[in-house]
Amino acid sequence: MPLSSLIDPEYLLKTFSYIGLSAVLFAETGLLLGFFLPGDSLLITAGIFAARGDLNLPLLMLLATVAAFVGNTVGYLIGRRFGPLVFARVRFLKPEYVEQAREYFAKNGNQTLILSRFIPVIRTIVPTLAGTVNLDFRLFSLYNAVGAVLWGAGVTLAGYLLGKVIPKEVLDKYILLVIAVVLVASFIPVVLEVLKRRRA
Repeated sequence: MPLSSLIDPEYLLKTFSYIGLSAVLFAETGLLLGFFLPGDSLLITAGIFAARGDLNLPLLMLLATVAAFVGNTVGYLIGRRFGPLVFARVRFLKPEYVEQAREYFAKNGNQTLILSRFIPVIRTIVPTLAGTVNLDFRLFSLYNAVGAVLWGAGVTLAGYLLGKVIPKEVLDKYILLVIAVVLVASFIPVVLEVLKRRRA
C-alpha cells in the first residue's frame, strides 16, 4: 500500500472502515513509527461519514476511545521495558528528551497526558516517555482513559456535528478542504512550541 493511502482519511475509511480506524489510531498513539498517521483528520472524517449515514457514530466513538487507550498503554509499556534502547536507536528521539520529560511531568503533572492527545506527533511520543521515566502506571491509566475519551470520542463527535451543520452537497464537494483545514489547525500548537523553544 502506498504511503499516500495511509495518510488519506477518506481512503482508509472507505476501504477498511472500522478496522482501519482502530488500527490507525492504535498505531499512531502507541507505536513510535506511527507518528505520521492522520489521527485528527481521520476522526473528523469518520464523524462526517457518520453524519452522512455511512458509519455508526456510537460505534465509532467507542472504537476510537478503546484504540486510543490501548495504543497509549502499549506505548507506555514499550517505554517502560525498552525506553533507553528506543531513545538510543530511534533517530528523531534524543536521550536528553528523557530527562526533559521527567522534569516536565514533575512540573506540569499528569494533565500533560490529556493535553498531548490533541497535538500530532507529541501524542505518539508522550506515552513512551511516560513509561521510560516510570510514571506511576495507575495514574497514567487514569489520565490515559480521560484523554482517550476526550480525544477519541470528542473529536469524532465534533466531526459529526460539523457534518450536520454543513449542507451535504457542500460537504461532498469540499470535504478535502475541510479535512486540510483541520489538519493544519492541529499542527499549530506544534509550530508554536518549536518557535518558543528556538526563541528560548
